[in-house]
Amino acid sequence: MSTVNLYSFVDLFARSVAAAKHLLAKGASHAAGLGITEQEMLSWRLAEDMHPLGFQLMVVANFSRTWPARVAGREPPEGIAADLDVAGFDVGLDAALAYLRALTPEEFEGRDEAPLTFEIMPGMAPTFPAAQWLTVFAATNINFHVAMVYAILRAKGVPLGKADMFPAGLA
Repeated sequence: MSTVNLYSFVDLFARSVAAAKHLLAKGASHAAGLGITEQEMLSWRLAEDMHPLGFQLMVVANFSRTWPARVAGREPPEGIAADLDVAGFDVGLDAALAYLRALTPEEFEGRDEAPLTFEIMPGMAPTFPAAQWLTVFAATNINFHVAMVYAILRAKGVPLGKADMFPAGLA
């Protein structure tokens, strides 16, 4: 049995990014088939008071890079915007995958208890051990936003199923 460590989350996040890329491609194909513009598709929301599809994709691309970077002691890379077109999101998600592939297990060794402070919103900047940020805050957020990509597209009639969340397989 393999040991789970902080570096294990790099693969988890890469799988989340791959799922978001796959879902985006299926959504774009479906929208194009219906004569719906990319911008209209990227503005789809699950509910009026929720962020649109483009925002969900931005968070997946950005969080999947910035949180492992912080935990590894690296400067977080610049993120992508929420107002890109499909090609722009594809590039951003590819960049996230490339960034994750460049990380090494050694960068995460001994980092579990490293204190990290991050301002979540004005006036709220907690300090937690790096492992808590990565395994609780980042993992939950990334998974939530990938699930929102799926839910938004599914609610708009894109033919998706559970297997679409695992385009890279289970191994």
